[in-house]
Amino acid sequence: MKQKINEIYTKIQNKYDSVLSDRATPCSAASRMREEEPDILRSCYAIDRDRILYSGAYRRYHGKTQVFSFTNLFDEEMTNRNLHIAYVSQISRTIGKYLGLNLELIEAIALGHDLGHCPFGHDGEMALSKCCVQHGIGHFHHNIESLHIVDHISNKGKGLNLTFQVRDGIISHDGEVHNTQLIPNKAKTEGDITDFIIRKKAGENVTWMPATLEGCVVRITDTIAYIGQDIEDAIRYNILKREDLPQDVTDFMGNRNSQIIDTLVKSVIINSFDRDYIAFDDETSAVLLKLKKFNYARIYTDENVKKSNQLIYRTMGILFDKYMEDLAQNNAESKIFTHFLNYKHEDYRNKFSPAEQVRDFIATMTDRYYNEELKDYLLPWKW
Repeated sequence: MKQKINEIYTKIQNKYDSVLSDRATPCSAASRMREEEPDILRSCYAIDRDRILYSGAYRRYHGKTQVFSFTNLFDEEMTNRNLHIAYVSQISRTIGKYLGLNLELIEAIALGHDLGHCPFGHDGEMALSKCCVQHGIGHFHHNIESLHIVDHISNKGKGLNLTFQVRDGIISHDGEVHNTQLIPNKAKTEGDITDFIIRKKAGENVTWMPATLEGCVVRITDTIAYIGQDIEDAIRYNILKREDLPQDVTDFMGNRNSQIIDTLVKSVIINSFDRDYIAFDDETSAVLLKLKKFNYARIYTDENVKKSNQLIYRTMGILFDKYMEDLAQNNAESKIFTHFLNYKHEDYRNKFSPAEQVRDFIATMTDRYYNEELKDYLLPWKW
């Protein structure tokens, strides 16, 4: 049976490879830090996808904020991190299909790119970053934490041993930076990733590109997936009306998420086909930048949104200090032990400092878990 399976796999894989563009990243290019026996049914990138898909960190996506904190408590149709990941995966695979790129690599990167997001989205990230700096472990960035999760936290602290190409795509995504054109840095090495992490934690603003076209597709799709959906959520949340959108933006790409996605996807395909880069045309890029600025002013910094997020900034330090004290006192009943460290391999516990362990524990929390831990600490129930 093994021989027959190998014959089928080889036939199907060769057929799949034959339709890839010359610019695509072939499965044969995959490399891991620790070598493994090849799988008889899956490519290296398909294995990475499945390892991410079945990880605990992936399961927790559904309980994490995308933009609007606490809204899922009363409206389950508001976008959460899990939905965003599904949108990025679907849209990026559509783009990759028309560009002849490796869809298994694209999907693995897309599914793993936000694993390091802490509870309450970017507001939670900023609050946690402040705590990290105060405790001497550098700034917190969710893309760096995403790589840290697949390398050092998942699989009971032993890591998932993903390929370099997937790991690079995960740490190289950045939906906040506006790029008209993404040119992959194909010469990147493991040392470059290490240097990037050091510099980012030190607070440097580092220009950084993925190593593959597939990584570039996921990075540009991250913006495509959230820009219109955030508008739909804001309208549902009653902080925005559809007619508030800039007229020149809606004239160019419509005023609904489906229309915005359609315009952006077509621009990327047209301007990236048979090219060594992934890009929008200049006009689409300019309109998209204007829409980003509109979202920032009317959604992300809206008074109602920021008011609901003040709780995060007031409490993150409280929880961080609590867990630091629990570690110092070796409080075995603390959740940082019973829900986290007790299930980690000794390599993880020996390699990372108490502050880093607290950072990782908080970063893995869902919104609900964070709330329950806070209530349990501030309002302990006594029988």
